Amino acid sequence: MTHHAVLDSNSHRDLRVRANAAAELGDGVMATLTVPSEFRSVQGHFPILFRRETGRDDFTALALFGFEPAENLFLEGGRWDARYRPWSLAIQPFLIGRPASGDGPGQVHIDLDHPRIAAGGEGVRLFDAEGGPTPYLEDIAERMGDLDDGYRASGAFFAALREHDLLEPFSLEVTLDDGSLHSLVGFHIIDETKLQALDAGALARLHADGHLMPIFMALASLSQLSALVARKNRRLASG
Repeated sequence: MTHHAVLDSNSHRDLRVRANAAAELGDGVMATLTVPSEFRSVQGHFPILFRRETGRDDFTALALFGFEPAENLFLEGGRWDARYRPWSLAIQPFLIGRPASGDGPGQVHIDLDHPRIAAGGEGVRLFDAEGGPTPYLEDIAERMGDLDDGYRASGAFFAALREHDLLEPFSLEVTLDDGSLHSLVGFHIIDETKLQALDAGALARLHADGHLMPIFMALASLSQLSALVARKNRRLASG
């Protein structure tokens, strides 16, 4: 269940949220949404894969954390074991809300039924005693704005990938140290062969439109697959 409300300093003056990382707080996920403007930060830690929306031609980009549902190999107790935390995960339990028309500036909403909503004196305050936003809330608002801008701009990125047929199906079978087999299916990656075959004019247009760098970042991120396998093997070895 969710209970979304517009965040305001009067109704939510004393509200606190749990900012630590834990599966029970919403971090127990195999992957999370990322956007092209975030790829540079994501690629140094997580593989970036693409998935087609169910029943649609649209794609989304995902930062991968594990090999099976609800598996996040970057969770170590109450600690996030990476130097970066993707925006879509970091902003929970907040979200951007807009009028039904979809026009107008976004508003900060909060899910009051989210497990990150703290009880008593736990967690981090959102507002100070005078009703001003705390540094924590200011940081969250900045990340939300970045994510919202990136998501709105991502349509042009995926349109460019479709125009040049630069997404190819991807599957991966991994045999782990204990002999078990894990498979990734239903994803896409950048087709490097087709990218290399593009002529100078097409590459220049991709660069001018700001798409070439995210493409390269998504390709570079695939080197993180072997690191993710190593994390899985360490987790299995430690029981």
